[in-house]
Amino acid sequence: MADIDVDRRDGVVVITLARPARLNAVTPGLLEELNAVLDGLMTDTATRIVVLTGQGRGFCAGMDIRGGEPGSGETPEPDGRMQRIYHGMTRGGEAVARLREIPQPVIAALHGPVVGMGISLALACDFRIADPSTNFVSPFMDLGLSAGDVGLSWLLPRVVGPAKAAEILYRAQTLTAPRAYELGMLTEVVGEHGDVDAALKLAEELLAKSPYGLRHTKELLNLSLGGPALREHLAVENRTQAMAFFTEDFAEGVTATLEKRPPRFRNR
Repeated sequence: MADIDVDRRDGVVVITLARPARLNAVTPGLLEELNAVLDGLMTDTATRIVVLTGQGRGFCAGMDIRGGEPGSGETPEPDGRMQRIYHGMTRGGEAVARLREIPQPVIAALHGPVVGMGISLALACDFRIADPSTNFVSPFMDLGLSAGDVGLSWLLPRVVGPAKAAEILYRAQTLTAPRAYELGMLTEVVGEHGDVDAALKLAEELLAKSPYGLRHTKELLNLSLGGPALREHLAVENRTQAMAFFTEDFAEGVTATLEKRPPRFRNR
C-alpha cells in the first residue's frame, strides 16, 4: 500500500502511517487504505494485538490542508466541494470508529506531532505510548473550525473529563508528553525513539492474556461508555465540521497558518 505500511508478525500487526514527508498528514487515499486494513481485522482471529504508529518524525499531522502529494494518483470526485469534504469527514470517522470496534486491543506508538485528526486516531486506541517529542495539537479554534472532528469531542472528554477537554479545545492548547500523561491521555512516556519498541513489549505482554478475555473486555468497555453512541456523535460532528469549511473564517485560518501569522477572524 502506498500510504500505509502493514507488518504482520506472530499475533501482532503493526500499522504504520507512511507519508513521512508530510508528517503522515491524512489524505483520502490514506483513509481508504487504513479503513481497508481495519475492515480485515474485524474477522481476523490470527491477529490478537494491533500497534498503530507513524513513519518518520511524527505520528500524524492531521488533515493535509495542502491536499494530496503531486503524482499521488488522487483525483477530485465528481461531486461538489461540500460533498467531497463531508465524504472525507465520514471516512475519517469510519477509521476512528473501527479502531474502537475491531476486537483486538490497539496500542498507539506516538512521537512528534499528533495533530487534529491524529489526536482522534490516537484516542481511539486502547493504549497510548509516547516518546518525549510527542505534542498533541488541537488547532481547530485557530482555523475557524469546530473541535468536533472525527470523534474528538466524544473521545477527549471521556479520557480527561469534560472541563479539561473544554480547556484544551477552546484554547487550542498544545500538550507536551509529560502534560498529556498527567491528564491521563498516555499510558506511558518512554525514552527518545522508544515508543514502537515499548508498544511491541506491551503487545508481547498482552499476547500472554486470554484472547477471549481481551476481545470481550474491549467490547464491554465500549458498551460501558454510555451517553450518545460514537457513531451518532460522529454524524453530528461531520455535519458541523463540513459546514465550517465553507466559512470565510476557515479560509482565513488556513491562510494564516500557512503564512505563520495570527488569523484575523470576522465571523463570516
